[in-house]
Parts: sequence; structure tokens; C-alpha cells
Amino acid sequence: MMNDGRLATYAAQSKTSLGRTHPESSPAYRGEFQRDRDRIIHSTAFRRLEYKTQVFVNHEGDLFRTRLTHSIEVAQISRTIARSLQLNEDLSETIGLAHDLGHTPFGHAGQDVLNDCMRDYGGFEHNLQSLRVVDELEEKYAEFPGLNLTFESREGILKHCSLKNARLLGEVGERFLNKHQPSLEAQLTNLADEIAYNSHDVDDGLRSGLITLKQLREVELFNSLYEDVDEKYPDLSTRRKIYEIVRRLISCQVVDLIETSKARIEEVRPGTIEDVRQHHESIIAYSDSMREQNLAMKRFLRENLYMHYRVKRMSTKSARMLGELFNAFMSDHLLLPPEYQTKIREQQRELGDTGKARIISDYIAGMTDRYANAEYSKLFDPGSLT
Repeated sequence: MMNDGRLATYAAQSKTSLGRTHPESSPAYRGEFQRDRDRIIHSTAFRRLEYKTQVFVNHEGDLFRTRLTHSIEVAQISRTIARSLQLNEDLSETIGLAHDLGHTPFGHAGQDVLNDCMRDYGGFEHNLQSLRVVDELEEKYAEFPGLNLTFESREGILKHCSLKNARLLGEVGERFLNKHQPSLEAQLTNLADEIAYNSHDVDDGLRSGLITLKQLREVELFNSLYEDVDEKYPDLSTRRKIYEIVRRLISCQVVDLIETSKARIEEVRPGTIEDVRQHHESIIAYSDSMREQNLAMKRFLRENLYMHYRVKRMSTKSARMLGELFNAFMSDHLLLPPEYQTKIREQQRELGDTGKARIISDYIAGMTDRYANAEYSKLFDPGSLT
């Protein structure tokens, strides 16, 4: 079933969007989801992603992925899948670009230590922080806080959420309480994120020398692609061979996802986006075989790359850095920039130390890797008096 000659009737559509928290007139020459995408691209949080760690800290090399390049890659994969399934490309791209806006400096180590620091104050989770960024923290517009994105974009950004937090989020949190599904565009972007980081962490891991082709050949999915490339191009240089394998690694996952999802859509036969939301499980999915191969790849990367001693050393160092920053600011909030001191005074009247801690976590989560380094040096390095 099609609508306007392009989108399936169960796709998210700009003209039937559930709207924005603060009503606005429709844009003259853009759809609602295009407007969301453009607001994200022009946001401060999006620009900061250039200097936030994916796996390797920025100074370790110019060619390693950052949160920014990762987000662009997720958006590209999402658009491809959306077009093939006759879903909304603009919304899929928007979610892909925005999904990591709330990520801390220094990758998952930063998230873990902030969550630990915030344990008594509501915790910290980067998906929830991404929503907080677009709902409250960006300060661009005269008439409302945040970016005032559509419900559909906000729904897609919030991939995971505890029931406790969901109860505080109004309409966008209801699906977690009711065990409903998000739009197909949100579902596919979630898996596009996995495809991007698994495939490109393989590339960055090989480039860094922390994992080897010999090790990766123990992974079924990688080895089958390696053998195909090696047989067809026996004289190819190692670097080009790796690129060809990674390219195929992305492609085979995307093709499997599209073909499996097409079959599932045909089986479920949703008529509208509400049918999608009411379905008991995600419709966008891999085949059973690809899902198992994906899990094997994830296990390999966790054991051999993310737990590599060089990565662990950097993670441990950065976690200690952010933890000490948090504790210093909690002990004396006058160490913070003036605008954050003002926010804390306003929050403490109503929320006490919980409000203070949340403002401090906002400040730290918004830092780039190099800004966090600089702040740490200013506070703890006796030789730095700036």
C-alpha cells in the first residue's frame, strides 16, 4: 500500500506527524522531518561530536572514527534501508544523526563513570541524555528551549529507557510502559547503528593493529567474506583488501536486513504507523542466521578490541578524569563556568543536590575529549594556572 506515490501507508509521514511540544507553523519548503534534520545539523551538540571518542581517543590518529563520522555513517545506512522499504528517509536520517548527541567524552567509559557518579541522583544514560539535549539543553530559539523536534524524531532518539524514567517523559515514554514499538524508521536506525559500529570498529581495530586479520578469520561472517575477496583479488594490497571486506560486511548485513524485513512486513501487513506501534515485537529484523553471526562478531570485538589492554588503559584513565571532575564540581560548584553556576542556583531551590548533580552531568556529558582534558588540567595540574 502506498501513499503520495512514494511512502508506504505504515511509514511515518510529515503531514500526519504527532507534532511538536511547542506548536509551530509548518515550514514553507521543507517537510517536518527535514526541519528536524536541519536543526540537528546546526546544533552545538552535533558539532561537538567531531571530538568525541568512538573507540579510539581523537589524538591517537586522524583516520579513526569519531562520534560525528559514526553518526553520518549511521544516517547513510539508514537512508538506504528506508528507501528500500518505502519508509521515510528524512526521519531515518534525522534519528541517525541525533542518536549520539548525548554521548559523553571518551566513549562508553565516560558514560559508565557518569552513571556511577549519578547513582544517587537518577543515574545517567546516553539515550536519555540525547533526548534531554534536543528537548532542553540546546539554546537556539527565542520561543522555546531545545530544538522542539517532532514526536517521531524524539521517539527514535530514545532507543532505551527504564520504566522509572519513562514515567517522567510524558507521551514519548509511554511505549516503554505499554510495551509498544516505535516507528519502523526508528527500528531500522537502531539496527543501522549496530551495522555501522560493528563494521567500522573492525576497520579501526585493524588499522590500529590491536586486532589482526588472523584473529578475525576465526569469526564466521568475516572469514567467509575474507575468502571471497582473497580468491577474487589474490594480489590486492592488505589495506585495500580490508576495505573491500568491510564494504562487503556492511552490504551483506544491510541486504539481509532489508530482505528479512520485507518478508516480515508482508507477514504482519500493517496498514498504518499505529499498527506498527501496536505490534508485539519489532518488525525490522535480521534473519536468524545473520543475527547469530552478528552476535559472534560483537563477542569478538568485546573480547579482543574493547577489552584490549591499550583501550582499557585509556578507558581507565578517562574514567578517573571524569569522575574527579564530577566530584570537584559537586564539592564546589563555583569551579564551574558562570552560566552553570546560575543553573545550579535555580535548580537547587527546587531539586536540591539532585538538580545540582544533573547540571554538572550535563556539563561533563557535553564536553569533547580535548575539552575534558583541558578542564582536568586546569583543576588538577599544578603547572597550569589558566
